Amino acid sequence: MALLQRLARLAAYLQDPQKVADFQRLCGVEGPPGLAASPPRAEESGEPGPLANGSCPAMNGGGEGDGWPRPRAAAGGEKRHPKGLGNGAIPGGAGGEGPPQQQEEGQQTWGRRQPRRNSLTGEAACQELAIRNPFLYYLFNLGTELGNELFYILFFPFCIWNLDAWMGRRLIIVWVWVMYLGQCTKDVIRWPRPASPPVVKLEVFYNSEYSMPSTHAMSGTAIPLALVLLSYGRWQYPLMYGLILAICWCSLVCFSRIYMGMHSILDVIAGSLYAILILVVFYPAVDLIDNFNLTFKHAPLIIISLHLALGVFSFTLDTWSTSRGDTAQILGCGAGVACGSHFNYMLGLMQDPSPDTLPLIPPSITVTLFGKAILRLLIGVVLLLLTRIVMKKITIPLACKMFSIPCDDIRQARQRMEVELPYRYITYGMVGFSLMFLVPCLFLFIGLS
Repeated sequence: MALLQRLARLAAYLQDPQKVADFQRLCGVEGPPGLAASPPRAEESGEPGPLANGSCPAMNGGGEGDGWPRPRAAAGGEKRHPKGLGNGAIPGGAGGEGPPQQQEEGQQTWGRRQPRRNSLTGEAACQELAIRNPFLYYLFNLGTELGNELFYILFFPFCIWNLDAWMGRRLIIVWVWVMYLGQCTKDVIRWPRPASPPVVKLEVFYNSEYSMPSTHAMSGTAIPLALVLLSYGRWQYPLMYGLILAICWCSLVCFSRIYMGMHSILDVIAGSLYAILILVVFYPAVDLIDNFNLTFKHAPLIIISLHLALGVFSFTLDTWSTSRGDTAQILGCGAGVACGSHFNYMLGLMQDPSPDTLPLIPPSITVTLFGKAILRLLIGVVLLLLTRIVMKKITIPLACKMFSIPCDDIRQARQRMEVELPYRYITYGMVGFSLMFLVPCLFLFIGLS
């Protein structure tokens, strides 16, 4: 019992949003005066307390959702966001005036930073802040991008088209399972984001999702570790280099999520440990799954059905949030890559090196080799983006028509499972199929393979 109490106190300590705010200030992120301390309890102050997932309340004196305390208006005059507070969505703060610009002697002016906005939820930044260490600001922004779509749409194609398709296929298998289990676990545990105040929100794109575990920390742990496990022994390089890369990658992603104000210390620790647990249990089956995808006659039918069923299951775990669409997107991409791998194998394209050629020796980097690699990446990624745009234009209106859902407001329509699941699954399934089959066929045709 005493041990459980100590663990509970440790968990509460690591989950405290004040620790996130302290880390932010240590790294040079400061909010306006009065934000540093945790707000008083709601029942003590008579004011609304911290909102779910760290939302910023809409107060008087500025635009809706600017998040900074103002003197209370006369009875009946207090503003509230018209759509309510939902699952941690930040009321639109882009139009607020914010607190008055302040400047202290020898210090920089407070300024409004506008992070990437989530067009589906309408969330926007709601806090004024000062960045006193620009290096850490851009470093941790880079770290958080290592878990976003932009990174995935560059990293996985580069691995498959320029390095080793065998390794790329298996990395995507690991990534799909880690991210799927992480997203589903979030919707089961349903812990909110760190409260703001005291935390300064530097990112709001995923603010409508729950917090525990950090899926950025999960992918930032699983991908580099799987990369080392898959490449060492297959490629000739010192193991120490791979371990250093994995540690730096994982640390950068995990610290970036605390820096951005999106996760508590407990979230990122749990995410990393959860990813390691999934790797320990799941990694021995990766070869079996990849061989099944390649060789079994009816693999495409089973792959598509299984991934779709997993998507439907994930949509039943909770009310709507952006995590449901992300889950369908991940499953669709995984299914498309697996089906593309099957067609490659059946047609004899992108054949893996024979075992007697292992370990592979990294080639010398020449101008020709580098130029062809960059050209493949540029052409291929443009085609993937065009595929996504075209499929989005087709699937959303088609799903709305099939299920008799008004498509005048796309944002509202996409909050329905009947629209979001087929849109994400089919669109990103086609992106994954293009990544693994259609684009390599084009490279073969134009002599870039």
